[in-house]
Amino acid sequence: MSTNDALLKQVNISAENDNLVARFEIDGNIPGSGAYVVGLVAASEDYSSQRRLGIEFMNGEAISFYSFNHSLSAEENYDIKGVEHSGNVITGNFPMSAIHGLSKGHVMTGFSEADGREFQSGVPVTEAL
Repeated sequence: MSTNDALLKQVNISAENDNLVARFEIDGNIPGSGAYVVGLVAASEDYSSQRRLGIEFMNGEAISFYSFNHSLSAEENYDIKGVEHSGNVITGNFPMSAIHGLSKGHVMTGFSEADGREFQSGVPVTEAL
């Protein structure tokens, strides 16, 4: 995968009902072969509590939708029906509980991975929570 493929341009999150709706805009397309992941890293201000929320694609198809709580060393997997993909926009409807316990002053950034390697990190997130 070249660095021009699936570049994460922007991440927006909002609250809808009991969901944290994360909208990932990419420059290009989800790679048609190999693994590709987009997601969020959310942490308390002092980083003592961290969560990782992700959507994984394999050969262009969504295969995994999850959150990982570092404090509890626990992963929770969600129904893949919570993921939508249209053109260069990937939307994940995570349960709001995925970030419960983080204070209002939390830190949140976007990331992407390609074939198991970090592709991008620290992508700014626009929040409307």
